[in-house]
Amino acid sequence: MKYKEIVDYLLSLGDKERAANCQRFFKTAKGGYGYGDIFLGIRVPVIRQAVKKFKDASLETAEKLLQSKYHEIRLFALLFFVHRFTRTDPEEQSKIYDLYLKNTEYVNNWDLVDTSAHYIVGAYLEDKDKKVLDELSRSNSLWERRISMIATYYYIRKGQFADALRISKQLLHDKEDLIHKAVGWMLREIGNRDHAVEVKFLKKHYQKMPRTMLRYAIEKFDEEEQQRYLTGKVKR
Repeated sequence: MKYKEIVDYLLSLGDKERAANCQRFFKTAKGGYGYGDIFLGIRVPVIRQAVKKFKDASLETAEKLLQSKYHEIRLFALLFFVHRFTRTDPEEQSKIYDLYLKNTEYVNNWDLVDTSAHYIVGAYLEDKDKKVLDELSRSNSLWERRISMIATYYYIRKGQFADALRISKQLLHDKEDLIHKAVGWMLREIGNRDHAVEVKFLKKHYQKMPRTMLRYAIEKFDEEEQQRYLTGKVKR
């Protein structure tokens, strides 16, 4: 009953005009990264409130919701997993982590990845072997590769950069723009905490970086320093 109750509640919150705007923003037309995705038009804060309303739902219900054709219902499931993960014991955290990796085909847009990967995958692997991040970074799935990068944000926020730098290096030659943005974003976050660490990485790799990745990475640099990277005049 809880599954139907949650679905019916979320469906009732939909806004057709907002949904149409989301369809365009998230590139759901043929050839776009979000091709085929269907939106209800529910704002994220409203979905977060719904998670609190149904916080006692089971993990099995959440997994079923994650497999929904509707974007916001999948987002609800992921935010539910995050909410539960941060408030539960290690045994249930392990179950949530396993369910997440089992269902990555449904974590299939950048906002879905970005609101969940570091909170679940990054957090779970903090004191464990992180080879799964390397495996995800080599996946044929754009979204699994983005998960591998965004998961490292959990460590970056704690001042631990090695995993993020390793995954960044592995994704330097990725063909997808959404990976370029993710890598550049994580490098920028490293630089926000330790400029010298980011600069050391960039000096070694910036000439091989896709332009979007580089621009994201140097976004917070002063204009003069940005121009040195963009024109290839950085002194090693």
